Amino acid sequence: MTGSRVVALGHYQPAKVLTNDDLAVMVDTSDEWITSRVGIRTRHVGGPDEPVDDLAAHAAAKALATAGLQPSDIDMVLVATSTAIDRSPSMSARVAARLGMGSPAVMDINVVCSGFTHALATADHAIRAGAATRVLVIGADKMGDIVDWTDRSTCVLMGDGAGAAVVTADPDGGERPGIGPVLWGSVPEMGNAVRIEGTPPRFAQEGQSVYRWATTQLPPIARKVCERAGVTPEDLAAVVLHQANLRIIEPVARKIGAVNAVIARDVVDSGNTSAASIPMALSKMVERGEVESGAPALLFGFGGNLSYAGQVIRCP
Repeated sequence: MTGSRVVALGHYQPAKVLTNDDLAVMVDTSDEWITSRVGIRTRHVGGPDEPVDDLAAHAAAKALATAGLQPSDIDMVLVATSTAIDRSPSMSARVAARLGMGSPAVMDINVVCSGFTHALATADHAIRAGAATRVLVIGADKMGDIVDWTDRSTCVLMGDGAGAAVVTADPDGGERPGIGPVLWGSVPEMGNAVRIEGTPPRFAQEGQSVYRWATTQLPPIARKVCERAGVTPEDLAAVVLHQANLRIIEPVARKIGAVNAVIARDVVDSGNTSAASIPMALSKMVERGEVESGAPALLFGFGGNLSYAGQVIRCP
């Protein structure tokens, strides 16, 4: 049984930037109110001519170019998203068509904010089982399409974007696997705390319940992720949590105990981009040279369904 590793990353965001001052013209809010409560300054918002699969394809093309691979080299495409309006063709099938791929397996994964880490684990499992050799894993969401822009409690949070990872077989993983064991689960009785429901679909959440759950229940789970990977929190070079809210990210990261790690804070400039947030933040960190190749990074997604999934990877 072979292992797997992330060999390249890519990210993409729409050109339009919406600042806190822009939002203050739309709803009863202010830059001070937003930054003090969620730590967000700006977010990118796509237009009507920028569907989810367009964002995903741009990020995927960048990851493939970085990996030195052609679209035809990929034999599986996994897209984590919760903002696909159409049921079929899936986002993964649309991305494969946009990039001119051959005949990859295509699958969408909807676990909302923890979708990317679920998809990354699925790619790892497929490779370990011999069902795939090169997998394109994408997190892409267009939250601007489902947010109520008159609700100041939610519209200040959201942004659009996509992040992608190329995952390949790693026969030499040995005791240092490129993608460590996943730890995943959910709290079904609290699933309604984060919702995307209705026609048209709209995002809503019970913010205080989510905050309490994330800051109290998730740190010990994240430490167990490290234990499964055979590393201590002190060993981590980077911590990339779902970019939900700076007021969640900072206390959770502190309680994990990753005292030597760079903490991803892309939420400040990008907002909450749901399944896109982890790969997008990690791609930017690697691009800026903030983490060395081969360094251990904790990826930990959480949110909708009150689900969670995390693994330690070696950075490309």
